Amino acid sequence: MVAIKPATPRKRNTWVPDRQDIIWIDCNPQVGQEMRDVHPFLVLSPRIFNVKTSLVIGLPMTTAEYNSDNPFAVAVGKAASARKAGQVSYVLCHQPKSFDWRLRRAKAHPLGALSNALFVQVCERLNQIISLA
Repeated sequence: MVAIKPATPRKRNTWVPDRQDIIWIDCNPQVGQEMRDVHPFLVLSPRIFNVKTSLVIGLPMTTAEYNSDNPFAVAVGKAASARKAGQVSYVLCHQPKSFDWRLRRAKAHPLGALSNALFVQVCERLNQIISLA
């Protein structure tokens, strides 16, 4: 009699971006003035949407200093990377985007998630543009 070894369950990557999370996302390919390369990205869409569609809807983030007087950029604190240490991070509320987070190999960002207070500010600024409420 041959003993059958029970299958060992595969370890699945269970991380899924959720609303308010800051993630790394690859913006390439890009066209014209669009952001390129890997950038932090603030997730607006809820986890259930993200897991079912493989898409994430959100707003890009940058440390470009000229955003300090951009009325549609919200300063959310200092950058997390050593290369950008001390620079202010801005959420660009005028550039909503959607990406396939799985194909673009999104990863959790060291900043984690945006605070409730800052997330409300971002949503209010975005709502000034698209008037959802």
